[in-house]
Amino acid sequence: MDELDQKLNVTFDGKVLRKDLLHRIKKGTNVPTFVLEFLLAKYCASNDQAEMDAGIEAVLSSLQENYVRPDEANAAQSKVATKGKHRFIDKIHVRYVEKEKRHWASLENFNSQRIAIGEKFYRDNDRLLEGGIWAEVTLAHNDIDEDDYAFSIEDLRPIQLSRFDFERYTEGRVAFTRDEWIAAVLRSVGLEPSKLSKRVQMHFIARLAALVEPNYNYIELGPRGTGKSYFFSEFSPYATLISGGQATKATLFYNNARRKVGLVGFWDTVAFDEVGGIKVRDQDTIQIMKDFMANGRFSRGAEVIADASLSFVGNIDVSIQQVVNSNEHDLFQPLPPEFDLAVMDRFAAYIPGWEMPKNSSEFLTSSYGFITDYLAEAFHYQFKHTNRYEEVSKRIRLGKAIEGRDEKGIKKTVCAFLKILHPNGPPTDDEFEEYVAYATECRRRVKEQMNKRKPDDEFARINLSYFKASGEEVVVFCPESKDAAATQQPARRRLSQASEQSSEAVEAQSAGQPAPTVAAEPSVAPSPIAPTPAVVAPPAVELKEQHFSILYGDTGYSYESILGPYLQGAKAVAIEDPYIRLQHQIQNFVRFCETVLKAGTVEKISLITGYDDKTQLADIAEKLDELKQSLLELDVELEVKLNPNIHDREIHLDNGWIIKIGRGLDFYQKPAGWFEVGANDLSLRKCLETKVDIFRA
Repeated sequence: MDELDQKLNVTFDGKVLRKDLLHRIKKGTNVPTFVLEFLLAKYCASNDQAEMDAGIEAVLSSLQENYVRPDEANAAQSKVATKGKHRFIDKIHVRYVEKEKRHWASLENFNSQRIAIGEKFYRDNDRLLEGGIWAEVTLAHNDIDEDDYAFSIEDLRPIQLSRFDFERYTEGRVAFTRDEWIAAVLRSVGLEPSKLSKRVQMHFIARLAALVEPNYNYIELGPRGTGKSYFFSEFSPYATLISGGQATKATLFYNNARRKVGLVGFWDTVAFDEVGGIKVRDQDTIQIMKDFMANGRFSRGAEVIADASLSFVGNIDVSIQQVVNSNEHDLFQPLPPEFDLAVMDRFAAYIPGWEMPKNSSEFLTSSYGFITDYLAEAFHYQFKHTNRYEEVSKRIRLGKAIEGRDEKGIKKTVCAFLKILHPNGPPTDDEFEEYVAYATECRRRVKEQMNKRKPDDEFARINLSYFKASGEEVVVFCPESKDAAATQQPARRRLSQASEQSSEAVEAQSAGQPAPTVAAEPSVAPSPIAPTPAVVAPPAVELKEQHFSILYGDTGYSYESILGPYLQGAKAVAIEDPYIRLQHQIQNFVRFCETVLKAGTVEKISLITGYDDKTQLADIAEKLDELKQSLLELDVELEVKLNPNIHDREIHLDNGWIIKIGRGLDFYQKPAGWFEVGANDLSLRKCLETKVDIFRA
């Protein structure tokens, strides 16, 4: 035994075993790991070699006597009929047959669909009806000829710990360093951490996140044979693995006929294997899934609240480097078409399965680890009874590019790491920052792929970042796409222009007016507006309300071309924009003020904007004071109000016009260099996508 083995045996006596014992009996049987270790814990939870050898014999004997292989079903039935009763280790399911108005049980390998079962068994174990459970089942033979069944269940004992002491678990954790605990967890799932890089170790820990954090949704796509589904089929009795064919509303969420909640109500984690092969028969399934992934609740004739996490695992059969450097493809390519951007946006993390090693005996450990069922119980307890979200929220500092679902996903991933690796208390600053960096990377991978799919810039803020305890801001990148221009700056697909314009619109454009509303095609932008010279005389044509879109990459739009005509006669201009904070945003506001000055009638400009902290507040005040003084010299008053809670973006003119630009004044792309066309003339600079609405108050 190495030092960690000795420490585990001393601290968690009776709760650990040698993992090579499992490998010795695992081959040749399809019994899940937690079932085999349930038996091993009975007979082999010792470090005495003689006891372990005897225990192995007892386990093998128990399997020989009680485990039924699929090709031995007829012999097993005969054994029950001959002996009167017999105990089996198998997975048991219970279903309700509506026509007969009764419940029937079935064992996975016993080959009988009509085993009588008493109400108390499925009443006390709801999961019998939703996916089934592994158990020690005593079957009895029924000799009454008039009855329509040959076998009945006399006793049923679920295979899992009868009692778990979480306080004892957390006290034991104190004796280990963080890296020792990672090694202990990885050895518990059968892996030897010394054969894995630190980054791959983090990937394996991340796979466990859905088992400890409620309503946590993640995806992992990678090559075959990397063990993506192992944790849900083998590791925990509180997780269930389903294939795409079972993805129905009734199975997953709510069965209206039985008035019973589906899988999400009975399992900590529902994992979708081979997610690319999911066949969605009813589009409502995806809509309910979106609601559930967003907040753990949905309505399907009844309001249902559940804690289950959803895990999506599948294969990706293409070159990752080719995908990240392609303008046409993204890393969500294997997902079924029903999984739209709204589903993808609800993934807290995308684990890079292509970095995981293929299953191989060289990665298996022969050291001690926790009995799988014991660790699964620890995770289940934390899933149900602990919440680390508030602790993470108080400690974490994220950058400005982090939006609502980014923040939630990152925080929940960090919560999961704390539950798995620090059940006894908070980590150090360095450890915490390591988890935040990993969580941010996994969320960025989701956002980068959505940004490639979306023709506009809804998900364009991909430079997710966090602040270290020292105050340094760190922008996190995904290793596979950091240098891939096709992923970092994806080409935008322009929407088609309207094929026809009304004669009125043509006349308005020929008269030099801004582009008119395209009412029938709200997503189609009008032709870019040419820069408008200063307006010093009343317009020749009456101004009209208009609503149009500016597409990503368009040029020809400036503050003058959009606002110029509507400023005529205005004496006061009030602008609300929460993002007049950074250097370039304040420069844009200066350009806006220059546009207002050219109207020749404005006497007062009022600005309401937001701020983040006192340091930035001082910086904003200094720059705006300088602008205020320069405007006073031109007889124009600038009034500035700072409001941290402002959200609206609109411009009010006292002549009755209101101009709303969806992005506010900051709708221009940052130029690649300050010595290129468009760096100074905004009408020549490329835009971000936004909507413009101009209407009378």
